[in-house]
Amino acid sequence: MSDEAALPATGAVESAPKQEAADAVAELADDARVGRMLIALDIDGTVLLEDDTLSPGVVEAVAHAQAAGHEVMLATGRSWDSTHTIMDRLGIRPEYAVCSNGAIVMQRDGEDGDYRRAHVETFDPTEVLTLLGEHLAGAHFLVELPDGKRLFTDYLDDWNLEQADKVPFAELSAQPVCRVVVVAPEQTDKDFLELVERIGLTQVSYAIGWTAWLDIAPKGVDKSTALELVRGWLKIAPERVLVMGDGRNDIEMMQWAVRNGGRAIAMHQGPPEVHAAAGEVGLSVTEGGVAAVLRAL
Repeated sequence: MSDEAALPATGAVESAPKQEAADAVAELADDARVGRMLIALDIDGTVLLEDDTLSPGVVEAVAHAQAAGHEVMLATGRSWDSTHTIMDRLGIRPEYAVCSNGAIVMQRDGEDGDYRRAHVETFDPTEVLTLLGEHLAGAHFLVELPDGKRLFTDYLDDWNLEQADKVPFAELSAQPVCRVVVVAPEQTDKDFLELVERIGLTQVSYAIGWTAWLDIAPKGVDKSTALELVRGWLKIAPERVLVMGDGRNDIEMMQWAVRNGGRAIAMHQGPPEVHAAAGEVGLSVTEGGVAAVLRAL
């Protein structure tokens, strides 16, 4: 074939308008993102061990997942103050972070910017605090305000109380809050479950950690409601979602992921109801459960 025959005839090539060319480039970029996954990880008992060390291999596995183009973020019951420090340890700066069991969604301003509150849910805690105060004498209480400030009545073991203010119990219900935390080390998870049923509390999420606590969110709010917002903002298909966790406050996000065609994997040390919600059970946090799953993607 001659060089002339290999060339198109004069006038056979039309130049595309600039906007059409830009649209074509955007479409190619969208196609490249089709395989991207939204990977939402709980913190305590999932990426973090009881002694505050990271689960084996998790930093390297998260870096590998990010290098493959996936969006790796945290979805936790922790407040933002104690969430961003774990992000730093993991070496991630995702566009979003779900905190306070879904009541707060933080968003990064630009590639190197600080994080701001993109979504905040609140409720009036008066009734909840009154009921729990009557039935849990000696318990320690904490509330989180919309701006991230926290108020507490007594010292809470294993909780970061930096920049938190100690106040009388009555002041906890003086304004709308994002969540109420009740810590009662002498209570078991069964005790909490029975108490909630007995006094008729609704729309609560349970987080039984290394000391027993009850975490109460606004009505209809949990990790799944916040993650659905994030998924929509990132334009990631529901079936491209993977969530991992170990606690009862992870149940709703697991059910949400599975219901919409995604995956949910429970850490091995989690309770049976968490295993049931996920449908898949991985290794424990001490065995590097998150790293094993991310390496297998």
